[in-house]
Amino acid sequence: MTISPCLISFAFVASASAQTFLDPLYVTAGRYEQPGSKTPYTVNFLDADFLKNNTRRTLPDALQYVPGVLVQKTANGHGSPYIRGFTGRQNLLLVDGVRVNNSTFRSGPVQYWNTVDPLAIDHIELVKSQGSVLYGSDAVGGTLTTFTKSSRFRAEAADQAYVGGSLFGEYRTNGEGSQLGRLELETGVGGKFGIMLGLAAKEFGDIEDSSVGRMKNTGYPEQTGDIRMDWALTPDSTLTLAHYSVNQDEISRWHRTLDNPGWVSGNHVAAPGKWTSDLYDQERSMTYLRYSGTQPEADAFINRWSTAISYQTSDDSEFQNRLPDPAAGSRPIRRMNISTETTGFDLTLESNIGPGALVYGFDYYHDAVDSTGSRNNLAGTSYQESLPIADDSTYDLIGGFSQYVWKPIERLEITGGARYTLAHANLGRFAGGSDESRDWDSTVGSLRGIYSLDSQWSLYGGLSQAFRAPNLDDLSGNLTSKSGQPALGNINLDPERFLTYEIGTRHHTETTSLNFATFYTAVDDQIVATPISSAPNAAAIANNAANGYVYGVEVEGAWKIMPQWTLSGFAAWQDARTKSPDVIGGSESYRPNTKNLPLSGSVALRWDDSSQKFWAETRVLAAATEDRISAADQLADNQRIPTNGTPSYIITSIRAGWKVSANLDLICAVENLADQDYRNHGSGQNEPGLNGIFSATLHW
Repeated sequence: MTISPCLISFAFVASASAQTFLDPLYVTAGRYEQPGSKTPYTVNFLDADFLKNNTRRTLPDALQYVPGVLVQKTANGHGSPYIRGFTGRQNLLLVDGVRVNNSTFRSGPVQYWNTVDPLAIDHIELVKSQGSVLYGSDAVGGTLTTFTKSSRFRAEAADQAYVGGSLFGEYRTNGEGSQLGRLELETGVGGKFGIMLGLAAKEFGDIEDSSVGRMKNTGYPEQTGDIRMDWALTPDSTLTLAHYSVNQDEISRWHRTLDNPGWVSGNHVAAPGKWTSDLYDQERSMTYLRYSGTQPEADAFINRWSTAISYQTSDDSEFQNRLPDPAAGSRPIRRMNISTETTGFDLTLESNIGPGALVYGFDYYHDAVDSTGSRNNLAGTSYQESLPIADDSTYDLIGGFSQYVWKPIERLEITGGARYTLAHANLGRFAGGSDESRDWDSTVGSLRGIYSLDSQWSLYGGLSQAFRAPNLDDLSGNLTSKSGQPALGNINLDPERFLTYEIGTRHHTETTSLNFATFYTAVDDQIVATPISSAPNAAAIANNAANGYVYGVEVEGAWKIMPQWTLSGFAAWQDARTKSPDVIGGSESYRPNTKNLPLSGSVALRWDDSSQKFWAETRVLAAATEDRISAADQLADNQRIPTNGTPSYIITSIRAGWKVSANLDLICAVENLADQDYRNHGSGQNEPGLNGIFSATLHW
């Protein structure tokens, strides 16, 4: 890995910084409200103002300024954060506490996180390396919860009817004039009930940079809608009914197509695409009914409760035209569709028992999956069924958990917990078989603690077990990965298992904040796709063949230099190695993970006008060259990972806001001021070059 001297000095500056001085309340960390400064985990909080002021285009983009996260983008419409070395189905995504991960999530970087609209988000909570005690399978690298906007009816004048709303519009110069818009309407009676309706439409154009130029077909349209209704059944309880939907069309996996001419940056060379097209359509919806509240009586057995039933649908379609790739064969046209219906139930209770508090509960999710797929020639006369995943299948996850929080002394709080999970897969028709059933169960534990050294400093850490049960894609998948490698499932798989050790320290005053954390995750029986031979793009079969580790360090902080000036930032670095065979039946060797996080970080200097009407910020974002990758892995993924690794970059941006009146906010930004050509490590396309962004929000 090449690290420039300027990046070393940059990281040193960033180590004296943090994103915020606030101490927000977290729900995700413990399944109950607790201040971030009191959690025994590394946590990050991003609110709607952060997303808007930093002009975040997607949910994965929102994590670009979080230490320890690599935001990989296979396509401009696909984004998959690597959180502490793990991505896709090894991170857990929740919306308002409802599990989004389902049994069809494929391996590696996935597109699903891009289907949550950041314009509908009130705030985001990310808890890293939490493990599986509270949330079950998949919660390995991190658990991220997006909390959606509501009417906030309890903050309105009691018993008074109210109406309001906003209209948001944004224009981006890079992307053929990309345009985004969202309308929000709200009404209700203060303290009684509230309704929030949101509708958004987005038209993203093709992005361009100074090296590749216009990246044709990287644009795509998106439409989203959401409605949320909240009723106060009692002064201390709320019933919520919510529905969200998103539709995205013709998102191109650009790196595989002829639109990708390749990329040359010094001695870093990424290969051009080979296929005529590779297009995704995505449709998702979620509906849930939740009842939650608190019991004000001091002697109540149950102090807090939350229970929900949910229903989700997803429809993922892909069209591939593999011509003129010589390896396309006689049936170069492939069509695939996976439709999933997910029903869920969760119950969380909190009780004061003995000298501490017990959080406990139960959750259940059931997937019903249908899939279709075919390979054909251009004339449509050489049809062959080719299912992407087992058709007419079901998958069940059921689990119970408990976690106890105890303060043996005033300065020390200890958190210990355990979970039991049972997973059951019923596979219908798939390539090579039908009517197969598999079961797995797992018990995991966690032990964490936080110790207050004084009013400003604390130490936290501990260990957490995590697991991931094989899903339907692991068992029966028949997809294409990397630069065209067939990836096949295997019904004889066991769960992946992980154990994370973490220690960190926090510092907080009215003018400074600092968080430093280091972690080590041991990996056992990880499911990886192992090639059947060393031939280029040889088919790879899923198996429990990988053991290894991920470790890293993260630091973030902030310093209010003067009342109107704040310096903030972060730095992070990771290393991950896996021992696995190069080919099935071959010898094992340690090699670096293909998408390690390089030394990376950011520094921002912000000015806030004393009148609170104006603000301005300049930010530097940088990453070192990432060349810790084996030659074989680079060759297999050469359209996304250049020879000699992904080159370093330093990007500068400026942003400013003006509160024109109580009803109108304006924001303008210029990103990538130097028009540098660069890409995030492991991504399938470069990031936009010079980009002007202008937005306005009208409130009433």
